[in-house]
Amino acid sequence: MDRDTAEPTVDSFPGPRARDRASRHAAVAAPSTHVYEFVWDPTADAIGPYCTDVDGNVLLDFTSHVAAAPLGYNNPHLLARLDEFDLVDPLKFAGQDFYADLGDLPGPTELMERLTDIAPDGHDTVFLSNTGAEAVENAIKICYDARPGAEYGITFEGSFHGRTLGALSLNRSKAVHRRGFPEIAGVSSVPFCEDQTCDPSTCSCGFFPDESGTSWLRRRLGPDGSIDPESVAYVILEPVQGEGGYRIPSEAFMAEVAAVCGEYGIPLIADEIQTGMGRTGEWWGADNYAIEPDVLAVAKGLRVGATVGREELFPDQTGRLSSTWGGGDLLSSMVGALTIDAIQAENLRQNARKRGDELAELLDTSPIVDAIDVRNLGSLVAVEFETKARRDEMVTACAKAGLLTLPCGLKTIRLLPPLDVREREIAQAVARFEDAAEV
Repeated sequence: MDRDTAEPTVDSFPGPRARDRASRHAAVAAPSTHVYEFVWDPTADAIGPYCTDVDGNVLLDFTSHVAAAPLGYNNPHLLARLDEFDLVDPLKFAGQDFYADLGDLPGPTELMERLTDIAPDGHDTVFLSNTGAEAVENAIKICYDARPGAEYGITFEGSFHGRTLGALSLNRSKAVHRRGFPEIAGVSSVPFCEDQTCDPSTCSCGFFPDESGTSWLRRRLGPDGSIDPESVAYVILEPVQGEGGYRIPSEAFMAEVAAVCGEYGIPLIADEIQTGMGRTGEWWGADNYAIEPDVLAVAKGLRVGATVGREELFPDQTGRLSSTWGGGDLLSSMVGALTIDAIQAENLRQNARKRGDELAELLDTSPIVDAIDVRNLGSLVAVEFETKARRDEMVTACAKAGLLTLPCGLKTIRLLPPLDVREREIAQAVARFEDAAEV
């Protein structure tokens, strides 16, 4: 497939082979989230955002596998290095008990070194795990450990941090995620900013409930608040809420969160699972704001889970944090390290910012797209509609037109093109979006 000339081409979607595979899968799989019957054919042509499904449809994938494939398909920089690696067994080993040296190729050690190089100043320690939920679990564990006796955690309305029981306790996006499951005690929530241009006098989300400028977070923890700041182990937030609807906060909101955490010495956890790895035009979503997280939870585009922070926050007892497979996935660690290398070598953070702005501008000014709001931070692009029904119609129509998108929040479509997306591909995506809007 020639990326310079590739075009999305759809005969029928989903086709018969895709429907058959999806049916077979559903017969044995627990119910999960499948937005549509897209069945990728890994043996067929794919490059950048272009992929081929099992029925031969060529699709423009603007989901990046929910940000887990930040370089799209078959990135040449990545594949050239992977070609140097001869597969071995075990590819996944007990990384908490053994070390591995891959010679000239990066492994878990090199991945952690790269992470500390691009992490905020002072973040010199990493715990590798398998998933984003584990990265979050370990982030809150080290904060509880660092603040003995602390029993509270603070999260935000609309948040999503994972599906393990601890992470579920932090979620406030959709009731189905945590309804009826037991939760860790002491988790309190405050409003999350829903207008990236607001200040205390124009706030509509309730974080700044009146023109006094005193936020709900400060009221909750202040002298007359319901929670003693000394008993708070952490505040956790997504720099941009993903599952909650691609809500992009204002600088005033972030400045207040930073000020309150700094005033009371409360560790701030940034959940960078979707916003990290250059997606916003910076290495981390938090880098766009005046906050200095004490801990980062990273995954998706990294291909493994990682909890990153300052050494003094981590427990010093061996075994306090541990995992059989933590740091023991050779191939995933290699791909994660090489992804960081590719982002740096190809200047993809700048490209993500430029192309994301371009995509948002074209959609926002389109006379055909009937959105009520288009917003973005780098290549995190949201298109919000009047109703959930219209949003769902658009997701389906986009797929039939050859463009893969994802829903989020109540009535929003999210677009996550690969970080190396090209101007030509942005134009193709907008054209397919407009085709879908006319259906």
